[in-house]
Amino acid sequence: MEVNVHEAKTHLSRLLRRVVAGEEITISRAGVPVAKLIAARTQSKSRPMGMDRGKIWIADDFDRPDPELEALFYGPITTEAREETPAPPKRKKKT
Repeated sequence: MEVNVHEAKTHLSRLLRRVVAGEEITISRAGVPVAKLIAARTQSKSRPMGMDRGKIWIADDFDRPDPELEALFYGPITTEAREETPAPPKRKKKT
């Protein structure tokens, strides 16, 4: 089915009912198609837990600091300097 813009604005609710029923509607301006009304895809059901089990792995040392990367940010850090660096102060909770 093809309708012009004015008709689409005037009868939008009616056109949407037809789209939900499975019809595709083309909206035209001056006889030239500019848009198509089609039904939205329904959201798929939630994915089951564990569906990717065995497909993904995380290395045991994934969170190990990378000296090369740290050197890019902070300059070369020696082992002695790393041991002497104090821990950052704990943040106070806002009340």
